[in-house]
Amino acid sequence: MLQTIKESVEYLKRKIGEFEPEVGIVLGTGLGGLVKDIEVVHSIMYSSIPNFPISTLEFHSGKLIFGTLKGKKVVAMQGRLHYYEGYSMQQITFPIRVLNALGIKTLFVSNAAGSLNSDFKKGDLMIINDHINLQPESPLRGLNDSDLGPRFPDMSQPYNRNLIAEGLNIAKAENITCHQGVYCAVTGPNLETKAEYKYLRIIGGDAVGMSTVPEVIVANHMGLPVFAISVLTDEGFPEDLQPFNLEEILETASQAEPKMTQILSQLISTL
Repeated sequence: MLQTIKESVEYLKRKIGEFEPEVGIVLGTGLGGLVKDIEVVHSIMYSSIPNFPISTLEFHSGKLIFGTLKGKKVVAMQGRLHYYEGYSMQQITFPIRVLNALGIKTLFVSNAAGSLNSDFKKGDLMIINDHINLQPESPLRGLNDSDLGPRFPDMSQPYNRNLIAEGLNIAKAENITCHQGVYCAVTGPNLETKAEYKYLRIIGGDAVGMSTVPEVIVANHMGLPVFAISVLTDEGFPEDLQPFNLEEILETASQAEPKMTQILSQLISTL
């Protein structure tokens, strides 16, 4: 792992020169628009980076974007990787290892998710304050390299409390409907049945998605503070469950994205 990280980092440093990112950003499904607010210095395709997995989804660009946002040097993953694409957990979290090795000090993660909480409506935002991992393996499974992190990393505060509080304050000041809650991570790519949505709500979930948690586990393993936010693009309410419609989900993400971008941008500016 250390050797493959080193190879990727050396390649990227040759491309970006003296640029040293301090903030890492992962942009989820339908949420790549934040890049428009970044003063881009370098844009590098995943496919050109040694050891980097390639996003297989047509609505994920698959680029690393280096630039400045609100005066902060950032690197954004425009398009993330998912377990359901066929990659291992170690592969889909490899980019987070690389961003850490490039020197980021904080990780911001976004995703599109389905609401499980009837008080959280389609188009709302939810800052993640905890998660339930229902994916079949951990990205930390296997031999542990102590240079990357401890064998048994603590997960009592996987999402930074100060960043959560500040994010909620920004949302309130900007009159943006933004909740906080628990994110359930499932494998996908199939959506959930009525019984599964009911189960996820019973065990304490407020939203459900197919990403984010592996990246958060790896970030915590390396000691990176994390802030994560979901755009709620659909509603998994068993009593009135509607058939899945990808076009509607992408449209909802597109409409809600400016609100999410506003919170992330202002929050990053406070660092």
